[in-house]
Amino acid sequence: MQFDHIAIAGETLDEARTYVEKCLGVSLQPGGRHDVFFTHNALLGLEEGLYLEAIAIDPHAETPTRPRWFDLDRFSGAPRLTNWICRTDDIEAALMTLPDGMGAPVSLQRGDLRWRMAVPATGILPFSNCAPALIQWDTSVHPATRLARSGVRLRRLTVQHPHAADLTAMLAPHLHDDRIRYETGPAAVTADFSTPHGSRVLR
Repeated sequence: MQFDHIAIAGETLDEARTYVEKCLGVSLQPGGRHDVFFTHNALLGLEEGLYLEAIAIDPHAETPTRPRWFDLDRFSGAPRLTNWICRTDDIEAALMTLPDGMGAPVSLQRGDLRWRMAVPATGILPFSNCAPALIQWDTSVHPATRLARSGVRLRRLTVQHPHAADLTAMLAPHLHDDRIRYETGPAAVTADFSTPHGSRVLR
């Protein structure tokens, strides 16, 4: 399992994109629309093979037949960092080693990108959405390689939860990344970045 990207949600995509651009001082690139969950996004390439997506419900799309990913059906308020995503080469095998609630693989595509994402039936990930979503890219080229260099590097992702020790124990056998820190406290995810304009934080 490897750290793949982070998601910043908004009530609208414009709000989510504006929040990221103002915080980091860089411009996001157009993303696209997602079938099945009927959302859309904008993207930012980060250093070291990571990327960031601003995401929201697509107001021009139909209503999905199941809850949307990233718990977007219940999202309200100001834009914020809601989720982090880890990739695996075998999503079915990875899910078998993790507790129930991480979801079942859903096949998705956008243009020539194809992937599978583990999405819970409720749309809500364990640990109040602080557990990572799992993704398997079924394409030869990772999408981060297609994004323009932004000069933004993620220095630290802090995952905070009242039961942080349990979350740490769940992920320890599978994920080893010095950029990720777990802390006990109210459920929240915070990202610290170095940017061309200095240190910045998304929360």
